[in-house]
Amino acid sequence: MRLVLDTNVFVAAFRSRRGASNALLKQVEAGRVTPLCSTALFLEYEAVLSREETREATGHDLNDVAGIMRAFAALSEPVDISFRFRPMLRDADDEMVLETALNGNADAIATHNVRDFRLSHTLGIEIATPGTILMRLKQ
Repeated sequence: MRLVLDTNVFVAAFRSRRGASNALLKQVEAGRVTPLCSTALFLEYEAVLSREETREATGHDLNDVAGIMRAFAALSEPVDISFRFRPMLRDADDEMVLETALNGNADAIATHNVRDFRLSHTLGIEIATPGTILMRLKQ
């Protein structure tokens, strides 16, 4: 499955080792999911994981964050962006996630904020929570 992770899913994976977001990253590590990532989205992941409050919650230091990002980069398929549909959503950060999915021919976007992407369903990309994606992978 080709998947784009919303930033809230990526960060949640490191905040809780028992949640669906973390289980989804384990599917990436196992090769069952191909994460798609643009440069801008990668930099957003890194910036949010590097915030002091995020590091306090996850127990990671900046060296850990750098290692996490290197590992994620090695597992991800890079996506070049061609802005085809902006603006479509209310939040510019969500637009970045949607454009990565569209340009990378993603099967789905994993997000905890499904309603923020409700207008994008007309473009043929599934918008689902990590739990829903995991159930689909088990089928």
